[in-house]
Amino acid sequence: MLEITELLDPAPSPLWRLVKQAGVNEVVSLLDGAEQMWRWPKTGSDRDVPRPYVVGPAGERPWEHRALEHLQASYRDHGLELAVIEDTPPMDLARLGLPGRDEQLDWLATQIRAMGVLGIRTLCYNWCAVSGWARTHRDIRVRGGALSTGYDDDAMRRAVPLAAPGEICAEQLWEAFAYFLEVIVPVAESAGVRIALHPDDPPIAEVRGVPRIMRTPEAFERVLRAAESEYSGITFCQGNFTLMTDDLPALIRRFGGERRIFFVHFRDVAGDARHFVEVFHDEGPTDMLECMRAYHDVGFEGPLRPDHVPALEGESNESFGYASLGRLFALGYIRGLREAVYGRPHSPYGRAPVVLA
Repeated sequence: MLEITELLDPAPSPLWRLVKQAGVNEVVSLLDGAEQMWRWPKTGSDRDVPRPYVVGPAGERPWEHRALEHLQASYRDHGLELAVIEDTPPMDLARLGLPGRDEQLDWLATQIRAMGVLGIRTLCYNWCAVSGWARTHRDIRVRGGALSTGYDDDAMRRAVPLAAPGEICAEQLWEAFAYFLEVIVPVAESAGVRIALHPDDPPIAEVRGVPRIMRTPEAFERVLRAAESEYSGITFCQGNFTLMTDDLPALIRRFGGERRIFFVHFRDVAGDARHFVEVFHDEGPTDMLECMRAYHDVGFEGPLRPDHVPALEGESNESFGYASLGRLFALGYIRGLREAVYGRPHSPYGRAPVVLA
């Protein structure tokens, strides 16, 4: 049976207890400060943080063994098991194939080895250079006045470019990715950690002057053929892949049939790749029940989490799709779909009378 998980920030919060109450036992985590601490120097961001990216009183960096062990123990103290890390050390020099990439790949190898020792078996990463996933709106009114995020490419094109025309090219990213696989896949195999590539978000040719290459099913076929390893696969983010195809369940069966879907972001969007809005899980254009059937048909039993939910009454959408109430709604909806397809999970209660203290 697939495992429903949820993404949590490293700092304990009421959401840690809420997801446990909603039936979540395994979680996905960011690191306690890592890739988000670094920006490509040309952006001139005031969020740049100098090396050595030190956190914690022991001076460990967030991707090193002691930091990950502390993070894992913190979740366990709340009855939660850390199943996936959805964060890495800084990687843009590696993505761009620039001097300094070997040091960044060494950092990543350190993280993967530590995850293997600690039994954290899945790493979600991306190949979005310079900037990550992109949205232009966080105040779109959807059902009942809930606030949601959206993307308008016309608006994005009015933003300041992050690279001059021709400064970064698609083939540069592909060549750097091939080098990445050559270095990192053997590390992942040795550590027993599955590395799961997330698609570009949105899946379009460029954002603010920076090319995107992981944006079509054919690109992911190329990825899978580049490393025929059971430890190199896909984070199947439905919101992105549904913008690449007219038949998302068929695409799940295509990649899942090869056992190369390692992790799922279960979500939906309305629109096309250049103009879309995040919608509630139960009202979008995608047949979510049929998607769940597709995962079952290919024998998927890995981690799956809801993603990018609207903010409900009393919440702002400052967190861009990660407010709490929408996530709880999504968890309940997904649990219902899972039970309909995979069957009812084991109940902790028997038929014996319950003694009330």
